[in-house]
Order: sequence, then structure tokens, then C-alpha cells
Amino acid sequence: MPFPFQPQAEQITGREKRRLIAGAVAVLVVLAGVGIWGEVRPGSYGSSKNGCITVMVPGTTGGALMHQCGASARATCRQAFGSTSRIAALTRPQCRRAGLRSAGPGRAD
Repeated sequence: MPFPFQPQAEQITGREKRRLIAGAVAVLVVLAGVGIWGEVRPGSYGSSKNGCITVMVPGTTGGALMHQCGASARATCRQAFGSTSRIAALTRPQCRRAGLRSAGPGRAD
């Protein structure tokens, strides 16, 4: 038997309240800063541009990030514009942003 009766709660002083509030504000400021940083700096891949594509591909356990540049990006875009799959549909807008529009048969990129 831990206690035969419930001990009385101690009153929090004004100084302790200010410390708790300051700690909560500091945590909120850090979380807001991390959120803003994450929104402004999305990562080393960034968005699709200048001949590089970045596509979030859905999967059974979440998703995967596909990032390609140069010849591999051109080949992926060529395949995406020739296909009707869900992944191709997600890839085509990224190809357009990267300037890798569909070449079509007999035309150059």
C-alpha cells in the first residue's frame, strides 16, 4: 500500500509558473522554426528544374523519392509520356517543370 491517503498538492509559485510558460514558449518557437525551415528548404533535391526531375512515387509502405538528371531523366520522361500508368501520370508534370517535354516519335527532346 503506497499511501494511506492522498498527499496534498503543492501550490505553484509565480516564479515556477513563469519558468513553465517560458519553457513552453521556447519549445513552440523551436518547433515553428523547424517547420518554417522545412518549408523553405525542402532538401538537397528540391523541385524539378534544369533537366532534373524529382518525383514522389507512392508505395505499399509509404513512398519513395525518385531523383534523376541528364540522360536517365530524359529516358524516364520519354517513358512517362508514352505510358498511362499512375507513376507516369505523376512523372509527366515534373518532366514539364524540368523542361523535358514529350518528344514524341521522330522528334528531338
